[in-house]
Amino acid sequence: MVDVADKLAYFQAITGLEDPDLCTEILAAHGWDLELAISSFTTTNHLSPPENSVAGPTTSVYDEGGGGGGTRLEQAENRVAAGPGLAWRVVTLPISVISGGIGLISGAIGLGIWAAGGVLSYSMGMIGLGRTREASARLVSVSAAAAEAMEFVEVFEREYGATGPRFVGEGFMDALQRSRSAFKLMFVYLHSPDHPDTPAFCERTLCSEAIAAFVNENFVSWGGNIRASEGFKMSNSLKASRFPFCAVVMAATNQRIALLQQVEGPKSPEEMLTILQKVLEESAPVLVAARLDAEERLTNTRLREEQDAAYRAALEADQARERQRREEQDRLVREAVDAETKRMDEEEARKRAAREAAEKEAALAKIRQEKALSLGAEPEKGPNVTQVLVRFPTGERKDRRFHSSATIQSLYDYVDSLGCLEVESYSLVSNFPRVVYGQEKLSMSLKDAGLHPQASLFVELNS
Repeated sequence: MVDVADKLAYFQAITGLEDPDLCTEILAAHGWDLELAISSFTTTNHLSPPENSVAGPTTSVYDEGGGGGGTRLEQAENRVAAGPGLAWRVVTLPISVISGGIGLISGAIGLGIWAAGGVLSYSMGMIGLGRTREASARLVSVSAAAAEAMEFVEVFEREYGATGPRFVGEGFMDALQRSRSAFKLMFVYLHSPDHPDTPAFCERTLCSEAIAAFVNENFVSWGGNIRASEGFKMSNSLKASRFPFCAVVMAATNQRIALLQQVEGPKSPEEMLTILQKVLEESAPVLVAARLDAEERLTNTRLREEQDAAYRAALEADQARERQRREEQDRLVREAVDAETKRMDEEEARKRAAREAAEKEAALAKIRQEKALSLGAEPEKGPNVTQVLVRFPTGERKDRRFHSSATIQSLYDYVDSLGCLEVESYSLVSNFPRVVYGQEKLSMSLKDAGLHPQASLFVELNS
């Protein structure tokens, strides 16, 4: 029974019918399928609105139950009366829609205090008419609401092209916050995909160049499919009784929106443009006042911050100067100590470097002397004596005679004993043919190495 009562309450809210018996009959005729009953109510046998009527057209309902229902249905038609023009209704948003925006920051910026979906009425003051009572509505998460919005945009652009209004791909509350921050009104389009007037209205009116350009420049646009959760609940809150359905809303306080204008039924681009221009003109003073108020608040806040900063700076100036004086004294002391320490370190480094250089030179001299002694006396010329010429990278030449049985190592010892090189890594190389007498040939005799009876070698420095 709870489910039946909820469906009955929803159906009454979205259709505007007050007779519970009539609503029960309609729902029963559709097997208590709420969406099917609402679709039948909003799309079948609708009456044209009175001439020049925009908000709140009359709506008719057909009776599938048969017998005796016609009189009450006619009475129901008469109950759906046209409302006045701009700002004729303040609408309470469903909890499911509000919950999609609970992460938005609360605060007053021009268009009023944002309190879980808070908004501003059309009047120059801000209003608050109580809290929402639709606690039975299912919650729609932010991601789910955004997914529905993005799906609507994708389907709309696929069917009618991308020349229409730029509907935002986010939930209703996020779009409302966007319009509030931009100091713009919000254009709402509720899409009924099965309504016979929908395709022509979308193609010829919504997607006309004039309407799309005007809406994109002056409004934040949000669209929802009434077959989707958030679109259905917004059609309930806005009491959409005929499709195509458009509305212009503004944020109010306490989880409400100000319904500035609603357009029900098909309209030509000219009619729609006239309606939107009128709403924008009549709302301009409120938007301008809101923007100026926000700018004034921002200026005052910035001024207070600057004054506070100047006061703090003046208050800390004496302490800063005293601290700077102490720091300067400490710096001079540290620099004097560092300079003396550096001088002593450099002096010690010079002495250490000189000592190490002397020790290295002495070690090299000792090595050269030992290698010179190991060579022995230079032999006299003879058949078993090899004449060797060594050329250095500087162009200097040295020659010496060796026994043909002496090893390649003897040649390296000879070069080392001369002390002509400042490097320790080098190779002895012959030119024609080029042969490198490296580590693998140190034990070979001069004769076996092909250097007898004479050889010309040059020193090649290793990189």
